[in-house]
Amino acid sequence: MEENNVELARFNMIEQQIRPWNVPDDRTLNQMMTTPREQFVPTQFRDLAFSDTELPIAEGQKMLPPRIEAHLLQALNVQPDDRVLEVGTGTGYLTACLAGLGARVITVDIHESLTSSAAERLAELNINNVECRTADALAGPINGGPFDAIAISGSIPDDSQVEQFMTQLRDGGRLFVVVGEAPVMQMQLITLKRSCFDTETIMQTELAPLEGVTYSNSFSL
Repeated sequence: MEENNVELARFNMIEQQIRPWNVPDDRTLNQMMTTPREQFVPTQFRDLAFSDTELPIAEGQKMLPPRIEAHLLQALNVQPDDRVLEVGTGTGYLTACLAGLGARVITVDIHESLTSSAAERLAELNINNVECRTADALAGPINGGPFDAIAISGSIPDDSQVEQFMTQLRDGGRLFVVVGEAPVMQMQLITLKRSCFDTETIMQTELAPLEGVTYSNSFSL
């Protein structure tokens, strides 16, 4: 894709997909405008880098659609001194956006191939405030907390499996998560306020499950 076409496609992504989908936040829009999404997309799908769809990536995973990423960034409202945990590194695009907004990002993925390739892309772009770790975030608390913001890039079927992430928030901390099973899922922002959790439902959506979550019928991914 030629440079002029890339910039036009990026502009259209912001103005035609994201802003009309109830994402007016300037910090979110500017971050997505300046982070080169096309450099995080698998080569064979580069022409679709700015399309409103999930894109296949390595290890059978998928890259989130831009409007879902935008809602995540807007909801978390990451500040320049925030410590952020991202669960599900993927290609590292959302990681880069979070790093551009916050002070430090710890990103965790169960697949070493994803964390290593994301680390390489981030280094190429001189994004130095990210630590990429290969680990199962569902196995227990992630060292480095408590966190000001936690972003979970896969859905979780029920509230009981969300609780372990809620306990990793500091006071005032925010957790973005999609809860439920297809076709009924809710995009939620959970905020810790003086030892109490406040849950805001942003919208209904549908998202691939976080790898490793357990379903009531004992089937897990």
